[in-house]
Amino acid sequence: MTATAALGRRTIGISVLGLGAALGAAALLSQSLSLPTRLQDAVTLATGVFLESLAFVFLGILLGAIVQVWVPMSLWHRVLPRRPVLRRAVLSLLGVLMPVCECGNVPLARGLMQRGFTTAESLTFLLAAPVLNPVTIVTTYQAFGWQDGILLARLGGAFVIAQCIGWVVAHVRDERDLLTPSFQAQCEHQPHEAQQSSVARAVGIAVTEARVLLPALVIGSVLAGAIQAGVPRTVLLGIGSHPVLSVVALMLLAFIVSLCSSIDAFFILTFSSTFLPGGIVAFLVFGAMLDLKMLMLLSTTFRPRLLAFMVLTVGLACLSLGWGINSVFA
Repeated sequence: MTATAALGRRTIGISVLGLGAALGAAALLSQSLSLPTRLQDAVTLATGVFLESLAFVFLGILLGAIVQVWVPMSLWHRVLPRRPVLRRAVLSLLGVLMPVCECGNVPLARGLMQRGFTTAESLTFLLAAPVLNPVTIVTTYQAFGWQDGILLARLGGAFVIAQCIGWVVAHVRDERDLLTPSFQAQCEHQPHEAQQSSVARAVGIAVTEARVLLPALVIGSVLAGAIQAGVPRTVLLGIGSHPVLSVVALMLLAFIVSLCSSIDAFFILTFSSTFLPGGIVAFLVFGAMLDLKMLMLLSTTFRPRLLAFMVLTVGLACLSLGWGINSVFA
């Protein structure tokens, strides 16, 4: 193993241990000290969000490094259609082959862009893949079966919304206006590392991604825990039967709790007796595409105006989807 690879492994190991130890210590201290209940809840929830997401983030970093180093662009060109619309659709469906939730797809999408994929192509994968992966499909079916079309609405809704956003972004003249300067610099620096061995390049990519994404994951987890602890469930339960407000409430809940798409169906199942099915679908679609933790991760790659466009578009689409389902099944 080269010195670069060894240093990279130590860097990642120290980062993970440090971040995990910090949150773990905070959780233990909150239980042992006489802290206010809401503060204890905030620390516990933040730790849970972080630990739940960490494995998926590292899986995404690993897959992203593999894609950049060992998957040649010629293979992508042979497999993917040439027409942009079909190409984006196929990239969205790649989630079926990758059991990675939304937080793990961020480093994977970054890896695709560093290999030459457009922002539109990467976004259609990034937004649809968390819902169209096999783990999410199975857990959603186990939770709801075919009840009220929730499973089909989740799959179809995520796919269509991702294609719409990809189509709009594809018409932007200069993609550099959508990406952060730091990520642009990282993309431009990649070709100069070709003289390194494959393992050294993969480790270097993984270390860089970990340094960028882990602090964002910690910040997103802390914010999600703090907001969850401050929002009482009774506020949500009081509007569960309203065809529009129930959808808005569960979308906000999805944004705040920041659950991975592989387990969110079991969480929201406890609300199914109180909320209309449209709100359940909106929770399952919106939360898998954009939540507080995800937004922090995306901010490492995309400029604020693109993030604002995504939040607005996905939010309005999920609101329309949920309202429509409530009009049919309510």
